[in-house]
Amino acid sequence: QVQLVESGGGLVQPGGSLRLSCAASGIIFRIYAMAWYRQAPGKQRELVATITGGGSTNYADSVKGRFTISRDNAKNTVYLQMNSLKPEDTAVYYCNTNTLKGPEWGQGTQVTVSS
Repeated sequence: QVQLVESGGGLVQPGGSLRLSCAASGIIFRIYAMAWYRQAPGKQRELVATITGGGSTNYADSVKGRFTISRDNAKNTVYLQMNSLKPEDTAVYYCNTNTLKGPEWGQGTQVTVSS
């Protein structure tokens, strides 16, 4: 059974930083691409960043230059380093991967950017 468990969310002031973590189990982590999505109140869930098993990354235009996705295959964990946070980054952030059985999601972690 696949499990994705996010952590690291919280309240931060504009311009601040947070690092999200997602611990995965039930998959051969190193071969799976991983992704971070976010969903703000009243909005659709949107893709934030992806990383392949080999470490290639892609980012939404809205976070390029501010967010960095990375992975530690020895720890079965994917990270999202978020710098220069803005109020519009406020959302629930979800970890995701796609297996042969379909998409798998974590429970989400709340990020609130406010003064």
